[in-house]
Amino acid sequence: MGTVSARRYELVFSGGAGTAGDAVVVERTSAAGPGGHPVYADPTGIIRAEISDRDEVRMLASGGHQETPQGVVARPLPDSPDPAAPDVA
Repeated sequence: MGTVSARRYELVFSGGAGTAGDAVVVERTSAAGPGGHPVYADPTGIIRAEISDRDEVRMLASGGHQETPQGVVARPLPDSPDPAAPDVA
């Protein structure tokens, strides 16, 4: 049995050879994806992804004619920032 999925993830989209990628934070929704894993979405609902308990990402189209990107990496984030943690800048 796998581990429990995080409540929030940072999705990192590959920018291609030699370029920086984009990143977006997504939060767990109440929905399950086609593989039975939780669906995560950004605040707009445009970025949607099913993320397994092994942090495998399946991007989900949120509208017609939308191409789902490949090579997306999910990084688990803490559920909420620890106010007692020191700032590291």
